[in-house]
Amino acid sequence: MNKLYLIVPLILTIAFGGIYMQHTKTAAAEQQQILDAKAKADADAAAQKAEAERQAKADADKRESDRIAEEKKKEDDKRAKWDADSKRIADDTTTFTATAAEHAATIKRLDAELASLRAAKEAAAKANFDAARDVELARIQKRTAELEIQRLVEMVARKSGTTAGVVFAP
Repeated sequence: MNKLYLIVPLILTIAFGGIYMQHTKTAAAEQQQILDAKAKADADAAAQKAEAERQAKADADKRESDRIAEEKKKEDDKRAKWDADSKRIADDTTTFTATAAEHAATIKRLDAELASLRAAKEAAAKANFDAARDVELARIQKRTAELEIQRLVEMVARKSGTTAGVVFAP
């Protein structure tokens, strides 16, 4: 019986070892499958990440090129507007300068005309004043002549002794 104590545990140990080895191989295969699945999932995740990064980079490059194109377009529009405004201002400046020169010539001509009209007005006023003075002098001479005639008539009447008309006292 002594042999039985030795054989049964040995058979059981060998059976356990076989089961253990089989289980270890199965567990290792399952572990390998899990590791392969994880590696595949990691590779897929890395591929997706790389694809996402590639798309993000492509989108970023596209947005950058769009932004640069838009900035260039804005700059070109701004430059075109600046050039158009500069040309319009230059055209307006030349037009207004020409208009100002025309107006200056008109002002000069009108000033000369105004000066001649003022001179004519002064001459007319002087002629009017001279005519009024001549009229007044003529009235004074007429009155003086009438007084002289009356004095003469009175002197003749006194010498002849008769009065022919009403004599006013001086």
